[in-house]
Amino acid sequence: MYRLRRLRRLTGWTLAICLILAATGCGEKIKEKMRPSTDCGGVIDWVDFVMINDITYGRNVDGVGTVSSDQLGEKVGTVAYMLDEHACADHKAVNGDAAFLPIGTPIYAMKGYKPSFRVIADNKVYQAGTNPNARTMADLLDIEGKVARVGLDSGNDGSAIGDFTPEASEQFVQLLLPLAYVGTDETYKKTMHESGVFLRVYLKDGTSFRMVFYPKANAIGGAFGTEPLKALIMAERQRIKAAAGL
Repeated sequence: MYRLRRLRRLTGWTLAICLILAATGCGEKIKEKMRPSTDCGGVIDWVDFVMINDITYGRNVDGVGTVSSDQLGEKVGTVAYMLDEHACADHKAVNGDAAFLPIGTPIYAMKGYKPSFRVIADNKVYQAGTNPNARTMADLLDIEGKVARVGLDSGNDGSAIGDFTPEASEQFVQLLLPLAYVGTDETYKKTMHESGVFLRVYLKDGTSFRMVFYPKANAIGGAFGTEPLKALIMAERQRIKAAAGL
């Protein structure tokens, strides 16, 4: 379940509702008429995303610095519809949709990565959150041979607590990538009432991204894990927290 919006009612009290942005993408252009969100009975707080080739990408906000022009690969798409201030909560996303990117914004591959994993638009990096074409986590995350280390982040403020050992970081990737990708709709059914372990994957190009592991469900990033992966993560979590005096 890739929750991309919440609806805030205009009645003085806030109702946070996580809604599903259902994908109907067939590459066709948006046919619905643009309408201001003020006609929708509420204000919609969109998560920054873009959708092309049936893949929904979320903006990588805290793990990527300034994007330079030499990181731009070939053009892979164009924004056809901006949802902010135009779409209502019942809008179904299709290819070419974006939350905040204006119509006509070009979308580029990011050099060093498959476009099914990362793209660049408006000098921002967007990373795949859901990919219906993926069969394994390796199909979702183009990180084989590109990981520098794996770290543990605080579940309170997101700050870094410490790193896995080099051997554990390598083993984490080896155990993660072969996992069957079932999608976040499936894992969410098991994780919706569980607090997760915040991990950060640091890549060799200096960028990073967060993953959340749910121990009870043994789930991570749209996949269910193996017992060896769970044991590895929990052992490193315990070691890192002990070393930090937590």
